Amino acid sequence: MPVMNRPLLIIVLALLAACQSGPGTSGQASTGPSDSTVVAETPKTLTSVQWLDSVKQIGKVTEGEKVELAYRFVNTGDHPLVIENVVPACGCTVAEKPAEPVAPGKQGTIRAVFDSHGRIGTQEKSLTVYANTEAMIHPLVFKVEVVAKKEK
Repeated sequence: MPVMNRPLLIIVLALLAACQSGPGTSGQASTGPSDSTVVAETPKTLTSVQWLDSVKQIGKVTEGEKVELAYRFVNTGDHPLVIENVVPACGCTVAEKPAEPVAPGKQGTIRAVFDSHGRIGTQEKSLTVYANTEAMIHPLVFKVEVVAKKEK
């Protein structure tokens, strides 16, 4: 059976539950399984992850520079690690997740680019990673000091 991502599986199961009304039920969804209901079982596909670097200290950059970041991780579980989404906390950062699941024991990388334009001063930004792990949510952080361009 192919591995489905958790949000899609929840939607499919909710639709199936809503469609299980039959004669004599007045169109209302059933509240539990009956003798004729087949309940699909989902295999346990949660895994675990170890972040090799979840906090980055960038140092000083000049305003307007774009800073490239790479957060490395290892799938320490027994199932493929699926990075479902990476959400930057600020529009100044763009993130990219791995396109394919990461096999058990293998490394992967979350890439991001921070645009320092208009962000003079100390910046502490974060990314939220959603994955098929027990904790589901993993914060990644970076700190950078953006200094003004020197006038010529």
